[in-house]
Amino acid sequence: MPPKSTPRQLAFRRRLTRWFRREGRDLPWRRTRDPYHVLVSEVMLQQTQVARVTDFYARFLARFPTLEELALAEQHEVHTLWQGLGYYRRATNLHRLAQVVVAEHAGRLPSEPERLLALPGVGRYTAGAVATFAFERATPAVDTNVGRVIRRAFHPRATGARGERRIWATAQLLQPRAGLPAWTFNQAIMELGALICTARVARCEVCPVRSACATGGRR
Repeated sequence: MPPKSTPRQLAFRRRLTRWFRREGRDLPWRRTRDPYHVLVSEVMLQQTQVARVTDFYARFLARFPTLEELALAEQHEVHTLWQGLGYYRRATNLHRLAQVVVAEHAGRLPSEPERLLALPGVGRYTAGAVATFAFERATPAVDTNVGRVIRRAFHPRATGARGERRIWATAQLLQPRAGLPAWTFNQAIMELGALICTARVARCEVCPVRSACATGGRR
């Protein structure tokens, strides 16, 4: 039998979800469950701030609205539209992924994280993000922000590879069963790391989960 969430983990999830429903930003990729659109947003958001991605996201999807159209494009077209976002390897991998999905998956992105991981340029975080944000699967999506929140809240002394495994295990325990609650929770914990529990400063005085946090609860 899989381990159950602890009372503190359940309280953390409830309070965080309530906060996000009130305070979460209205971002364009949060208005869709289209797997391709979700994937484009996740690839663009890697190492790039939200404010810069918003315009690029709209322009890219206007030119390549489907995986099939992206797969048919010339690589220089994709790179031209990506200009200004940087890290062009992301664009190369996304283009290659589109070609693989069209050729091997009939143009449909898989919904399972394990199958998504087999696609070009898709790591553990991106696989989890697409699975939960496009298909509402209850799967962790631990990026830098989420990892920082979980470390501060539950494992303040966690370091190295062992600490990373503990963070992913806790991220799994925090998951709702599936559906909209899973989507909401994963968006919420990312939002907390982006706006409140940031790398530069932990704003514990306004944190909605302070009472359930190992770090904030001591401040």
